[in-house]
Amino acid sequence: MNKSISVIRQEFEAAGTEGGEELCRLYAGDERTGVQKLIAGYRKKKEALEKERERLRGMSVYEAEYESCGLICGIDEAGRGPLAGPVVAGAVILPKDCEIYGVNDSKKLSAKKREQLYDEIREKAVACAVGIISPERIDQINILQATYEAMREAVSGLNVKPGVLLNDAVTIPDMTIPQIPIIKGDAKSVSIAAASILAKVTRDRIMTQYEEEFPGYGFASNKGYGSAEHIAALRRLGPSPIHRRSFIGHFV
Repeated sequence: MNKSISVIRQEFEAAGTEGGEELCRLYAGDERTGVQKLIAGYRKKKEALEKERERLRGMSVYEAEYESCGLICGIDEAGRGPLAGPVVAGAVILPKDCEIYGVNDSKKLSAKKREQLYDEIREKAVACAVGIISPERIDQINILQATYEAMREAVSGLNVKPGVLLNDAVTIPDMTIPQIPIIKGDAKSVSIAAASILAKVTRDRIMTQYEEEFPGYGFASNKGYGSAEHIAALRRLGPSPIHRRSFIGHFV
């Protein structure tokens, strides 16, 4: 007697993406529509997985090129443009040939996906850290210098010393570690992409907490960026303690 389709489905689920080919061969002659759908579904998932692995290989070219330099650290920031809140930098060292499916420029991912990847990055990373620079400091030294400061703080927070930094577009002043600036690096390097996710999720969580402390500006939704609703609230309520005074002169 043929196995039930539900039993066969459980076998495919248990086999995962690596062990399903044997099941495909085993049940290739089973003409039941449900079984053939299971086979087709498995092969579709496997094809998608191979495409994702190929994409990640393409995002690991710089990591392979600079492998001889030692531990490779990706650097990126979040929050250069908002009217309120800190600027945050992420620093991430991933193991060689680390596969974290879905890692990409944080701006291309949904908030839910970033949260999922954030946990996986922290779990799999050799080391990771963030640097957080306050709005007051941004006003004191300007946003570019504050971004550099956040990046230096992130690197200094690592529990191991990297051999080379892969940076998203910038060269950080006052660093002794060799640096490779990569234009649009968060879409070209898996290490920089991981750093961008770390920075973005950290900053979004900070801004969501500020919503409770400073209600009315919509920080949980706009994350401090200059949305129409945020600007209207700024004009109505005046600046909060976390607004960047050097950014809001046009509005208040």
